[in-house]
Amino acid sequence: MPIQQVSKEYIAIDPDYCCGKPRIVGTRITIAAIAKMYLEMGESLEEIASEYDLSKAAVYAAMAYYYDHREEIERHTAESEALVEEMRRNSPPSPLEARLKAIRGE
Repeated sequence: MPIQQVSKEYIAIDPDYCCGKPRIVGTRITIAAIAKMYLEMGESLEEIASEYDLSKAAVYAAMAYYYDHREEIERHTAESEALVEEMRRNSPPSPLEARLKAIRGE
């Protein structure tokens, strides 16, 4: 009997959603977001599942995927953060930011 791969029911990668980042199927919640909530913010996987109306299996699958692809996910996250920071530095302040700076005397 050939081996069947059955673990693709929870994780999707689609270039048309979330910039091609791995996410939970049927949502726009990325694996990186689940990992951040769990590892950095200290939320339990059960809390995450409840808060976002996800199955526990999907959340646990997300963390399993994260641990299997940790370097890739962290590299992609760092690249995205660097791009956002570069755009922020190279963009003029919004009208609201300019008004707030004027009020503060900056």
